[in-house]
Amino acid sequence: MTKTLPHSLFTDFDIDLFRAGKHFRLYDKLGAHSVEVDGVKGVYFAVWAPAARSVCVIGDFNDWRQGVNELLVRWDGSGIWEGFIPDAEKGMRYKYRIHSFNNDIITEKADPFALYCEHPPQTASVIWDLDYKWKDKSWMDTRKDKNGLDKPYSVYEVHLGSWRLNAEGKFLTYLELADQLVAYVKETGFTHVELLPVMEYPYDPSWGYQLVGYFAPTSRFGKPQDFMFLVDKLHEAGIGVILDWVPSHFPDDAHGLGYFDGSHLYEHPDRRKGYHPDWKSLVFNYGRNEVRSFLISNALFWLQHYHIDGLRVDAVASMLHLDYSRNEGEWEPNIYGGRENLDTISFLKDFNEAVYSNFEGVQTIAEESTSFPMVSRPVFSGGLGFGMKWMMGWMHDTLKYFKRETIYRKYHQNDLTFSMTYAFSENFMLPLSHDEVVHGKSSILGRMPGDEWQAFANLRLLYSYMFTHPGGKLLFMGSEFGQWAEWKFDGSLDWHLLEFSFHEGARKTITDLNALYRNNPALYENQFSPEGFEWISHDDHQNAVISFVRKGRNPKQDLVVVCNFTPVVRTPYRIGLPRKGRLTEIFNSDSAIYGGSGVGNPKSPKTEKKEWNGRAFSSEITLPPLGVVVFKLS
Repeated sequence: MTKTLPHSLFTDFDIDLFRAGKHFRLYDKLGAHSVEVDGVKGVYFAVWAPAARSVCVIGDFNDWRQGVNELLVRWDGSGIWEGFIPDAEKGMRYKYRIHSFNNDIITEKADPFALYCEHPPQTASVIWDLDYKWKDKSWMDTRKDKNGLDKPYSVYEVHLGSWRLNAEGKFLTYLELADQLVAYVKETGFTHVELLPVMEYPYDPSWGYQLVGYFAPTSRFGKPQDFMFLVDKLHEAGIGVILDWVPSHFPDDAHGLGYFDGSHLYEHPDRRKGYHPDWKSLVFNYGRNEVRSFLISNALFWLQHYHIDGLRVDAVASMLHLDYSRNEGEWEPNIYGGRENLDTISFLKDFNEAVYSNFEGVQTIAEESTSFPMVSRPVFSGGLGFGMKWMMGWMHDTLKYFKRETIYRKYHQNDLTFSMTYAFSENFMLPLSHDEVVHGKSSILGRMPGDEWQAFANLRLLYSYMFTHPGGKLLFMGSEFGQWAEWKFDGSLDWHLLEFSFHEGARKTITDLNALYRNNPALYENQFSPEGFEWISHDDHQNAVISFVRKGRNPKQDLVVVCNFTPVVRTPYRIGLPRKGRLTEIFNSDSAIYGGSGVGNPKSPKTEKKEWNGRAFSSEITLPPLGVVVFKLS
């Protein structure tokens, strides 16, 4: 018979699930929970620390004195310590003081399951609750109809601390962002926002990717309920919310998860698997069941308690490959002699199955930069189970192509067309993310060749090509209006640039591209299927022109897309067409309203029964310089 405290939140079944790596609601058990025991109100504390000799809770309720509030270890061998403190209440700070069996080490640790944390650089956990009256029932009830793979997925990636500063040069709060950010995203037409990690982190220059408080939104911008309010307002505006989630590594800060109970509890004990050389951080032990329960519980926590619509999983490639950023001799092959991390593969499959089986209408997205197969294919068919995967190859090839002077582009057309040879091997999202505008890479606009007019024309051309290419879309903040400078995490975007016509024209282009994407099923219904794309011509290297058809479920809604990657007006330019009809220009990136030259096709060219590009019908059109034109064929 298991001996437990009378007020323990754990059952024997909980312990069995925890040990098996299948307890995905650990946040209901571990951590600090306000309860009432025998009519006395207080807080139940529970922490996993199997290598501890003793554990006590220190905090505001006992003047941070050790030994006053000792926890008891469960007698079932789970390594869980628990206890009830009647004087503790919401808002009080606390830590666990852990005395380890290993070399008598004594550490003071923040609660891994804390719901709220002190503002960095302070490091204590704060007793809190998740009480909030949500107002997004309409969104949640219909989310599956808005967040599916056959729906538009245009993502605005945001770092909350540097999107905009207030008049005093300070962060906007969650409440201020709920007003300003929501209005901006709504106006610009993005369907989703993706937030760089909001979980508590100690070090600003990490951009949030070195997490300590996995269950607590950072206190930099306000309280947990304030963050809920931000999500609520985004949902009210019809905007989905994606969080960056970082199960790939964590920092070794003294108050964090590292060496938590004097042993390698969360991190892998073998440094070849437990330390990340690029980020100087620790790597989770994905083969330890209790760690798997912790991580998957954390993923489900944000979906349940914060109504999050998707998780973008960071650095998946580093998790999957044992030799990632490691030289020969610095890694050990798996039991089959390969470089794949078998524990990670198993963990990611469990994670995706848990997410999709517990929550309707959500998506998981992998930042995976290699050719690892079937990342976004179901687990039951041998895949990892993600909904989407970032198309890093498209990003690298496309930016390399656009950086070239236009006179040389005809020699490198394969950089553009190669993506279509593998575009449907995964459910790809096209990312122009924060990683592409830092560390000397320049901004997206800064990569564009030519004078100011050509640089902006190229920028509009790039975005128009991106939005008509199959797949989801992601654009980092500031790129939508042509930020010249690289992103700085400790500053603000250069919003004053919108006073200038070229920059406002770039923002207007993105706004209209988002509307084009949302309003035309041909661009999203089959965006992850070869049925949604057909080349017209990909081999006009001499003119640096490509043309294709985007197709939805209704052939009458098909769109014809023609891209001219040089500053030369091409007229007349003949393209082959799938059927007889009239072309109506519905988008032109060279429009004068965007700052372009205004060259286009106002008279809706007719088709002729003249074979071209292997098709029975064709039409002569005008191609604007450094422009994309999109037609409906009716």
